Amino acid sequence: MLVLTAGVAHAQSYPTKPIRIVIPYPPGGGTDIVIRAVSGRLSERLGQPVVVDNRGGATGTIGSESVAHAAPDGYTLLAHTNAGITILPHLNKKLPYDPIKDFAPVTMAASSPYLMVVNPKVAATSVAQFIALAKAKPGELNYASSGNGASTHLAGLLFCQMTGVKMVHIPYKGSGPATTELLAGQVQMRFSSIPPVLQHVRSGRLRALAVTSMKRFALVPEVPAVAETVPGFEVLSWYGVFAPTGTPAPIVKKLNADFAAALNSPDVKALLATDGSEVVASSPDYFGKVIKAEYARWAPVVKESGAKID
Repeated sequence: MLVLTAGVAHAQSYPTKPIRIVIPYPPGGGTDIVIRAVSGRLSERLGQPVVVDNRGGATGTIGSESVAHAAPDGYTLLAHTNAGITILPHLNKKLPYDPIKDFAPVTMAASSPYLMVVNPKVAATSVAQFIALAKAKPGELNYASSGNGASTHLAGLLFCQMTGVKMVHIPYKGSGPATTELLAGQVQMRFSSIPPVLQHVRSGRLRALAVTSMKRFALVPEVPAVAETVPGFEVLSWYGVFAPTGTPAPIVKKLNADFAAALNSPDVKALLATDGSEVVASSPDYFGKVIKAEYARWAPVVKESGAKID
């Protein structure tokens, strides 16, 4: 009872100093864009400065480890992606922390689907036609990704598993080269985050077959979802906020409420929409359930891919 009372008292006075949000990637990425978009509104809500701290390196492990071992007092938070929380642990068995046990979910801030895009020379204008083409030519179609074990690689692998098609995976060192080779016709298909390929879809240099969200996405409402043809197919890129495990529940609750209010500010929602992201602002409980479900879902997919990061 004394411990509970102390935690509540702490939460009532929280925060009394600046809050640091660690992003375990260099500036300019999706996580960075989301957190910087919301940090100003969050600071207004909390009445304290919100410091964004980019600590990139080692596929996100350096910054993540620093938060895992930080004091659980609500003053050091982690902003991360599903790739780092639910996929990376299956690729790297030597992580110096446990993404499930060492972090307390605060909120899923935003999410965005991928676009399934093909070179216009591919004789398919729908997912159903593409599946039929791939089945007619097993092993002859290639799909690009931004690297072995990347979420775009696993999206392609999951697509093959769920449809029974056989394609060849071609990994590239990043999204840029993968898109360049798709435009040149060296590969036939790829799953891509929306901003890097949308201009090419609009100009006709690439053809969008589908989005990977369960339903159609507001930024490209004319594009159907893969799930309309392949029931249950869903691959999202999400950005979430975490606190070190052991952070008092009242503080997590307050952070969740203030993040939700900041994320749902019209200016923040509009800014993120232009980058292809949709505000989620989930509860900690919902976010935790999503993490556990995705963690279990990706384990066999990563195993089949054979991808590893040492």
